[in-house]
Amino acid sequence: MKKNIICAKSDLGVDVEGSNLGPSAIAKNLENIYINKIIEIDKSDCIKSKNKDDLKKNLNEVNDFNTRLYKSVLNTINENCFPITLGGDHSIAIGSALASQKINNNLGIIWIDAHLDYNTFETTITGNLHGLPLAAINGICTPLTYFFDGTYYNPKNTVIVGYRSMEKNKEDELNNIKKMGVTVFDDNDIKKYGIETIMNNAINIASNNTNGIHISYDLDVINPIYAPGVSVPEIGGIDNLTAYKIADILVNNINKIKSFDLVEFNPNFDIDNKTLNIALNILNKIIKNK
Repeated sequence: MKKNIICAKSDLGVDVEGSNLGPSAIAKNLENIYINKIIEIDKSDCIKSKNKDDLKKNLNEVNDFNTRLYKSVLNTINENCFPITLGGDHSIAIGSALASQKINNNLGIIWIDAHLDYNTFETTITGNLHGLPLAAINGICTPLTYFFDGTYYNPKNTVIVGYRSMEKNKEDELNNIKKMGVTVFDDNDIKKYGIETIMNNAINIASNNTNGIHISYDLDVINPIYAPGVSVPEIGGIDNLTAYKIADILVNNINKIKSFDLVEFNPNFDIDNKTLNIALNILNKIIKNK
């Protein structure tokens, strides 16, 4: 199947600079023999808000960006190409995931991330919109989805893998998740049961009575010792070999996967291209086998 690489070059959802540089840095190093075309979507020319009192930072700008990304992913799927979206901060997944849902109608989603990303405007304490996208994708944060007129992802087919963050308001996010019925496999679950068991369970939940799965893979799930090039690193996490094992398990289930994100690479913080090389290894596994 032909693959389109969509570079979602936005850091509007985070108050740290640099994740908008990640997509192009990755794309130019991919094995192009497997790629149909590379599409670049830039953020609008704007002054990014970093006002700590603004709990809806860059809302209009993020919506504008995701509207354009949404249309690009729709076009990619309609061209019978597999969409691989490179972020950018994780707010870009709102556009990519909802586009795939619009066409495929009934998808599950696996959110591989150190963070829950399940705040709403009622629970966020930072207003950084990369902390809200999964809630938006499940339809409980609709101000971030004004471009979308389809059916949102069912929380019962939504799975978070790798959570370990200690956000100050984590109980509010966990309450949101409990209320909605989202499944969470945290970092301790991975250590206890192994990544193969966790990922196979996640795939079973996300694919149960659905038409496939959207994968959103945040590089900050990896221990920053191995992958320092992310905007919001967290202590602990999986090693690089486990990160590759996740990709291998996804490849073994590739027929279920309808769309794929890899997000949050920030070249400004990378050391000796450690994170870039991990990103390339993960992506080349997916690209070669889809």
